Amino acid sequence: MTKSSIQTFQEDCIDLLRERTEGRPVHRRSFLSALAVLGVSPALFRLTPAHAQAKEIVVVNFGGDAVPAMTKAWADPFNKTSAIKAVIDGAVPTSAKMKAMVESGKVTWSVVDRNLIAALELGRQNLLEKIDYSIVDKSKVRPEHAGEWGIGSYIYSNVLAYQVDAFGGRVPKTWADFYNLKDFPGKRTMRKHIDGQLETALLADGVAPDKLYPLDVKRALDKIKSIKKDVIFWATGAESQQVFRDKEVVMGSVFNTRAMVTRRETNGKVDFHFNQASAWVGAWLAPKGNPGGADSFRFMASTQEPNGQVELFKLLGNGPVNPAAAAMVPADMKALDPGSPENYKLQIPADPEWYATNSATVLNQYLEAIS
Repeated sequence: MTKSSIQTFQEDCIDLLRERTEGRPVHRRSFLSALAVLGVSPALFRLTPAHAQAKEIVVVNFGGDAVPAMTKAWADPFNKTSAIKAVIDGAVPTSAKMKAMVESGKVTWSVVDRNLIAALELGRQNLLEKIDYSIVDKSKVRPEHAGEWGIGSYIYSNVLAYQVDAFGGRVPKTWADFYNLKDFPGKRTMRKHIDGQLETALLADGVAPDKLYPLDVKRALDKIKSIKKDVIFWATGAESQQVFRDKEVVMGSVFNTRAMVTRRETNGKVDFHFNQASAWVGAWLAPKGNPGGADSFRFMASTQEPNGQVELFKLLGNGPVNPAAAAMVPADMKALDPGSPENYKLQIPADPEWYATNSATVLNQYLEAIS
């Protein structure tokens, strides 16, 4: 399996929404989406007065049903108070597309939905604008979520999920329990990607949370290889959920969003917790030379407000990145919020610097180790 064939968290959110809506289309991609994929500026087209539009902030995510979700949570509130309109576009903002756009000088995207790892990778290639912190408020995110080229937009986690009735009333509480086949027998599941997986192995092997990074890759891979005959490795979020539905596994390392849905679907027979979870952050990036200018950062700033972040959590399961939003999460969802102060303090924030530097090389080593 190549890196490009591995599903991202954002792509899994799209699949999850599609499953919830039984595949019903809920949004049409705009004409701008097609232009963006081609790297063509709308200014090159002679639009008739009927099609001419005011200046827009084109905000690009990974498409599908995530388009209306972010439209409802973020674009609609922004558009009610701004003369500049934000349009959510599902053109899939891969690094390759962004690089081609910037280097061709035909940038049509103003803001993109990626993560802090991509912010470092692309920013160091001079492909991104630095975040304007005179407009975007650093105080509305945790310090580790405010980067030079990226600002946190939501939180998600790799959590430990488990079959409640698998161990006679006992619950696996740590990754040491996950790797303990004697006391917690049965098949496990892990992601077919390094994100958050090496951390489980090192924590189980006795490394202190504050000593995880830089990751000891050999030690982690050796630990994973020690149990791999009892592990089913998943490539998509749907696969991680299905092995729990079919009771093929007794526990697993999965996205919190999938764990939430599985918990609900099984009436609590599958549960999860945030103890020793790996916390990740989605982030807004602004391509170099984008047409939005300062308005790109005004849009980012608007998404920091708690109301919109809570709305996105309800729709996608992506936790609010602004700690102040925790108080507004509905009571029946508070325990499920990866960004709440109570849950966040149980987790280990992933280190974007380590992943930006090492991910490509180490991923190949990981895939070879688990094959």
